[in-house]
Amino acid sequence: MIRRLVATVVLMSALLGPSPGLAGVKVRFINPERYTDADSFGGASREVTLAEFRAYLETLGRRLLAPGQNLSIDVLDIDLAGQDEPRGRGTEVRVMRDVTPPRIKLRYTLSGGGRRTTSGEDDLSDMNYLMNSSGRLSGRYGYEKALLDDWFRRIAGSR
Repeated sequence: MIRRLVATVVLMSALLGPSPGLAGVKVRFINPERYTDADSFGGASREVTLAEFRAYLETLGRRLLAPGQNLSIDVLDIDLAGQDEPRGRGTEVRVMRDVTPPRIKLRYTLSGGGRRTTSGEDDLSDMNYLMNSSGRLSGRYGYEKALLDDWFRRIAGSR
C-alpha cells in the first residue's frame, strides 16, 4: 500500500513538474505594500491586482517565450494608469489623463532556449497611453497590459 502511494506521488511529480522543454515565467512581487498604486483600480484589493498581473505575465510567457526559455521577473513598483478622484458620497472614480501614465518598474533574468542569459532592470511607462486603442479596449488594466506586451516582446524576441 505504501509502495503504491509512493510510486503514485513520484509519477505525479514527474508528470506535473516543470519540463526542461517548456518555457516558464516566475514572477515575484518585491515589497508590494510599498507600491505607488496597485490596489485602487475599481476597488480591487492589492492581492487581486497582483494575481491578475502574475497570470497575465505567465500567459505572455506561454505565448512568447521559446521552448526551454525561462524568465524570472521581480516587480519592484506598480503605478496604475490614471488617478482615483473623489466624486461625492464616499465614491471615487479613476480618471485617466496624459499626466497619469501607467508605470511599472521591474528586474528580470531571461535564460535558456540556447540563448545567452539576459538580465536588467526596466522602468516601463507610456506617456501616450491614451492614444493606445488596444489598451483602451482590453478591459481592466488594459493600459498596463499593453505596456507589458511591448516589453515582453522586446525581451523575449518576438517569435
